[in-house]
Amino acid sequence: MSGSRTSALATAGLMSVTAIWGSTFFLIKDLVQRMPVADFLAVRFIMAALVMLILFLKPLLRLDRRQWWQALALGLVYGIGQLLQTAGLEHTSASISGFVTGMYVVFTPLLGTLLLKQRLPAITWIAVLLAVGGLALLALHGLSVGYGVWITLASALLYGLHIVGLGQWSRPGSAFALTTVQMMAVAAVCLLATLPHGPTLPPDRGAWIAVIYMALAAGAGAMLMQTWAQAHLTATRAAIVMTLEPVFAAGFAVSLGSDVLTWRMLVGGALVLAAMYVVELAPRRPVSAALDPSAEALHHEV
Repeated sequence: MSGSRTSALATAGLMSVTAIWGSTFFLIKDLVQRMPVADFLAVRFIMAALVMLILFLKPLLRLDRRQWWQALALGLVYGIGQLLQTAGLEHTSASISGFVTGMYVVFTPLLGTLLLKQRLPAITWIAVLLAVGGLALLALHGLSVGYGVWITLASALLYGLHIVGLGQWSRPGSAFALTTVQMMAVAAVCLLATLPHGPTLPPDRGAWIAVIYMALAAGAGAMLMQTWAQAHLTATRAAIVMTLEPVFAAGFAVSLGSDVLTWRMLVGGALVLAAMYVVELAPRRPVSAALDPSAEALHHEV
């Protein structure tokens, strides 16, 4: 298969992953109205972790102790981020949640600068201003920001921390195993959050179908496709394709009747997307160069 055809297939595959991730905002919004957030996440990630464990048991056994601890730490960060993001969906719309979650693209270089002393290009500050302006249009009601937006923003910050950590610790040949340990850690965090009663199961057939879809298609399946796709695309191109996620989230929410399209959504969303593109196109080689092709395998909507 020619390089150009493989690249086109990889781009299409990555776009399908972002569409799947975008569709989950609408589904999660419905599910958290019918079952507790932690219970839903526990069932979802336990299923995904079991699938990953079966697929990658041999590579998992080759990890050393240090890699286990690193993966567990990353899984802890990501698990808390998932709890915050999903809880935020109880208090905000699916479209706004999708855009606010996308702020991880802005937080990632900022955290790289603060934690790793990487130089922050001047253009990144333009991206920050664009993102803040877009977020204000999307989320401000009067002079206050809703509770759901704040905790979703906190989850985006944790996702940025997760990406920076993966950029430092992920290595070729161990990415699948590291992601499996993270998935197990996320499942454990969500399971602990259901104590003392433990997780309740989805209430009906429709809820089960949605949870299975998010565990397998938006979790294990999306991770495998993303890993393959990013082996054939540059980091910048892959990141630009993945910024379609909040667009898909808003599109699904509006088309399925959950949200109503407004000028604030259009303009605010456009500013946030512009910020994402500016950040990804900025010359921040120390972060992207350190990322393994599968470095973001657990990202957003695993």
